[in-house]
Amino acid sequence: MNEFVKDDFIISTNKKKLDVAYIHHYLCNESYWAKNIPLSIVIKSIEGSLCFGLYQKKGYTETVQIGFARVVTDYATFGYLADVFVDEKYRSRGLATWMMEIIMNHKNLQGLRRWLLATRDAHALYLKFGFLPLDKPERIMSYKPFEEYPQI
Repeated sequence: MNEFVKDDFIISTNKKKLDVAYIHHYLCNESYWAKNIPLSIVIKSIEGSLCFGLYQKKGYTETVQIGFARVVTDYATFGYLADVFVDEKYRSRGLATWMMEIIMNHKNLQGLRRWLLATRDAHALYLKFGFLPLDKPERIMSYKPFEEYPQI
């Protein structure tokens, strides 16, 4: 587990610190990519990923979660960056850029041959870290059984 501090903010890979209810709420109700996602799926996705929680310090020992990202990886050849968000109240402070710096420089993610991600509106952020449109899209295929999680 790693922890990184900048001013009043912390990024941690400690899954025990994650506020799963907060993450689920954001993904289910505020994100465009995971609308209606069940809590059980969020929990399972966290279990199978290297997670990065973004927190603001509140007092001496207390923190509140304000962002999240996860990497689905084999730690050898491939990484898929997913569920990246910073709470709206904390945007435009460079926190997403800082979180990306931490992710891309994480010791366990060095040497990967390929990274992928999907975004509708954060291209400028990811371009800073070398992400580009697919160079050979004809080689990439996807299987997508549904667009959104069904409402429960």
